[in-house]
Amino acid sequence: MVYSRLLKKLSFGLTLSLLTMTSAQAQRDFSDIEIIPHHVAGSFYYLEGAGGNIGLSVGEDGVVMIDDQFAPLTEKILAAIRQINDGEIRFVINTHVHPDHTGGNENLGKLGIVILARDQVRVRLSQSSPKDALPILTYSDAITIHLNDEEVFAFPVPPAHTDGDTFIHFRDSDVIHTGDVFRTTAFPVIDTNNGGTLNGTLQALAILVGTAGPDTKIIPGHGVVSDRMDVMGFRDMIIDVADRVEEMVSQGMSYEEVFSANPTEAYNDRYGDPDRFLRAVYTELGGEL
Repeated sequence: MVYSRLLKKLSFGLTLSLLTMTSAQAQRDFSDIEIIPHHVAGSFYYLEGAGGNIGLSVGEDGVVMIDDQFAPLTEKILAAIRQINDGEIRFVINTHVHPDHTGGNENLGKLGIVILARDQVRVRLSQSSPKDALPILTYSDAITIHLNDEEVFAFPVPPAHTDGDTFIHFRDSDVIHTGDVFRTTAFPVIDTNNGGTLNGTLQALAILVGTAGPDTKIIPGHGVVSDRMDVMGFRDMIIDVADRVEEMVSQGMSYEEVFSANPTEAYNDRYGDPDRFLRAVYTELGGEL
């Protein structure tokens, strides 16, 4: 079986791969992490583990994989995929650059699996990652993969979570994987160091709402299966907070004063610590830290 060969090759090369992990991954204990598969609709599944949700399109033609979590989890992830489908992993699409979504790239690249991502993702990964971890096919416009009687439509969105975000619409199953532009577990992470923006986040979420239908299943980068109404609520929350912060900035308030005024008060119980989100909103709206 193809998966047997893949796992043998993985075991042979895994030690070398682990030596190249980031220090954050090396310090974390992944031994107790369980990879849990969830069927969503049609040929689409997602894997829950540590890091971003992994998307899977499975069928007679093999597997299309979205993101790959952390390097030490690769064997567990491949084993979980094999429980669903023992065909070849044909492609891995990275939704963005962060290591909780791309940490397994090197292991999968050494197995000869084709990694795809936006141009910006390869550029950013190339600054710190070995050759085998880099996407070998990159794109600046939408692409479609035709496998398993499924149109896998990957399309770039404006700079939102990062400047390399991709949404992937599995059109026949009617499922959209959003990467970290949308999440249900926390306030938005607008990674300004990697090109993320508040305005792009709002634009990307509007695109998501416009692309999804009433029955579309939406897979966030982190969290649970959602729908279009959930995304609308998330976007409305961002707009509400941004409007409040913009007024405070216009009054000349410092970031410390804005934070103390607690413009996210209505949402803190649901989304947790707002500091990183507020800092990004504050600076994009003209405040100086």
